[in-house]
Amino acid sequence: MHTSLRIAIGSVIVSFLVLGLKFLAFRMTGSVALYSDALESLVNVATALAAVAAVKVSARPADDAHPYGYAKAEYFSAVIVGALIVVAAISIFHEAFQAMRNPATLDAPWEGLLVNASAAVVNAAWCFFLLRFGRRVRSPALIADAQHLLTDVISSGGVLVGVALAVATGWAILDPALAALVALNILWSGWVVLKESVGGLMDQAVPEETLRLIRSRIAAEAVGAIEAHDVRTRQAGRMTFVDFHLVVPGDMAVSEAHAICDRIEEALVRDVEDIHVNIHVEPEAKAKQAGIPVI
Repeated sequence: MHTSLRIAIGSVIVSFLVLGLKFLAFRMTGSVALYSDALESLVNVATALAAVAAVKVSARPADDAHPYGYAKAEYFSAVIVGALIVVAAISIFHEAFQAMRNPATLDAPWEGLLVNASAAVVNAAWCFFLLRFGRRVRSPALIADAQHLLTDVISSGGVLVGVALAVATGWAILDPALAALVALNILWSGWVVLKESVGGLMDQAVPEETLRLIRSRIAAEAVGAIEAHDVRTRQAGRMTFVDFHLVVPGDMAVSEAHAICDRIEEALVRDVEDIHVNIHVEPEAKAKQAGIPVI
């Protein structure tokens, strides 16, 4: 089983554990704020399940129907996650509004807070592991899952402090007010996930740092050519695609031009993980002033 898939399945297990603990805390206290925290964990479960499906599909090798592979499947998972986050926020707003109209005293608050705190600790540990791993393998699905978990961890911390304050002061209205703030935080998280996912679906270019690395490798390895121009990049999940035109002397043999292309491609594959390179060779009459000069 692929490592990313095992990690995604681990997220499902952790999400169910945290969900159970948070709903137990809500049942013990009747707190709307703890309910909002538990509902966010319900979204975590859906997020983790979507990530499993996306990682499994994206790991498929390229075929005749999808010659560039299935890496973009992870972006669809992230879009679904963003939509679920928005739905959860709307539900929390509804419950908070109802509770503001009829504030109620909490039952067994300290015991419930202790259970909720244990869930937050588990969530935080898994979140930081998942974020580091997702960035290392460049998995949009796992990163989106981790980002939402990070929002959940921050929300849980705020909820714990707020509910404790509501119990200590006796101000019951603090509980639903805190739930509304959690919903706002969740909405922001959903917006960030959706924005990044749509960027991936729209063939967003690689980060500037990666582009500089690609251009420098082309310039260094294209000895014998004249220039490279029209360098284009796009990202699809963990995959990076780059294509450009390589201008060579008009009398250069095909075998020599091919050797230069091989040298450039080998350097890019060595220095940029999961990259696919496509080079179009042109005669010197096609040179452009804006091209990459060969070192």
